[in-house]
Amino acid sequence: MRQFGVLLHITSLPSAYGIGDLGPAAHAFVKALGTAGARVWQFLPTTPTATFIGNSPYSSPSAFAGNPLFISPELLLEDGLLSRADLDCVGCGLGDGGPPGRVDFAKVTVHRAMLLRATFERNAHYLTDDAGFTAFRRRHEHWLLDYVRFVTLKEEHGGAAWFQWPEPYKRRAPKALEQWDQHAARAMLRESFSQYLFFRQWEELRIRAVEQKVALMGDVPIYVTHDSADVWASPQCYNLDAELEPINVAGVPPDYFSATGQRWGNPIYKWEALERDGFTWWKRRLAHNLLLCDIIRLDHFRGFCGYWEVPAEEKTAVNGRWKKAPARAFLDTLRASFDSLPIVAEDLGVITDDVREIMEAFELPGMHVLQFAFGGQEPAFNTAAPHLQTRRSVVYTGTHDNPPTRQWFAEAGEAERRAFLRYVGSRTDEAGAAGLLMRLAFASPADSCIIPLQDVLNLGAEARMNRPGLADGNWGWRLSRDLQPEDLSQLRELAEIYGRLPEKAPQETLPPEY
Repeated sequence: MRQFGVLLHITSLPSAYGIGDLGPAAHAFVKALGTAGARVWQFLPTTPTATFIGNSPYSSPSAFAGNPLFISPELLLEDGLLSRADLDCVGCGLGDGGPPGRVDFAKVTVHRAMLLRATFERNAHYLTDDAGFTAFRRRHEHWLLDYVRFVTLKEEHGGAAWFQWPEPYKRRAPKALEQWDQHAARAMLRESFSQYLFFRQWEELRIRAVEQKVALMGDVPIYVTHDSADVWASPQCYNLDAELEPINVAGVPPDYFSATGQRWGNPIYKWEALERDGFTWWKRRLAHNLLLCDIIRLDHFRGFCGYWEVPAEEKTAVNGRWKKAPARAFLDTLRASFDSLPIVAEDLGVITDDVREIMEAFELPGMHVLQFAFGGQEPAFNTAAPHLQTRRSVVYTGTHDNPPTRQWFAEAGEAERRAFLRYVGSRTDEAGAAGLLMRLAFASPADSCIIPLQDVLNLGAEARMNRPGLADGNWGWRLSRDLQPEDLSQLRELAEIYGRLPEKAPQETLPPEY
């Protein structure tokens, strides 16, 4: 079915509390998408972020936990979990006073932690008798227990990374963990409660999306952060030395985004160990994400076929090497474990024949980014150009790693700009570039077309989400006003012209309980 959607991360929603969250603005956005005929809302990873690693949603202390910054103060108030006095006592308008249209992550993080502590203290006395909370902890115990241990131990040790903790905690000595569980029982209960609130609010949003016939499309990074509950809990799954430090780290070689490549710094999986275990951790991770979302964008898909391994001591990703990964065995296991694989493979960059063969064998849609269609190779032979795109794919004007199209056109080289204008057969300036590129996306043969909201609103450099290779200053853009119905009207018109309005409603099934 031909369809369209919008790419917007949750942090970018408008809010009175300094950052987008799961509250009224998220519900209003789902309704606006449904009214416009959109069938997909795509966002970035929803796991916790940290200011000391640049607030990137792709660098998280957990591959399973929800981001506490997404918990809506309005919904806590509405559900009677928080009083107006509680809300006021930690600062009216949490996070306000920062730059317009930007998230002040440091300020928001402090205020949201204060708010969640107040919510916990108000409700802690009845949590042991709360059937919903008890069921949540039981269902998510496979990750939740180690996550709340990790968070509280990290707090106890002044924010130090787990591999810098005293040996009994670093090595997960059973006696030390047992003593910690007793010592930090209340703090661990508080962190579990915050996760419960996140998943409870997420379930409400998921139900709203089902009502509007909007599929939620999440994002699963291939790698996890070294300083995370996941690596601490299962160091045997990663290529670490005797001191539990990475021997090699992940990244990508020099490409369109960076002349020195990207040294991500994540530890490399021991794929042979994961395969011997039947890929249990990955099955749990994807099953967990399919509780949250209808579709998963599997980031850096080529890393499941072959990955770029960089010696840990290298400062850039230039001196790395390609290593094989067991893509076929991995996907065979997933196909045997799930009724379907609603996965979009992020196949951008240098893609080799083995990656294409795996995607074809498992019928996984890939991605096309139109901004890549006009630089370097002639559009006539560039597979990112619409006339060479395949039906089983998703087309974008740009992604979170690209500049908004208005900025892209303004900063494009003369040859790239000329190739674009020749392809569309029209003259334009930076103010009209996004409209033309969106029209190409909607006209594409790709089954799905997803447009970043920045292009829908024709925003420029001020609205860029991420600049790959830069450690600081990313991820902060957010809407400074509420969306209006007319903001998405252009999308509905394009969908009508190019046959992307739904011909029949998807099956209306509510998400499973958390």
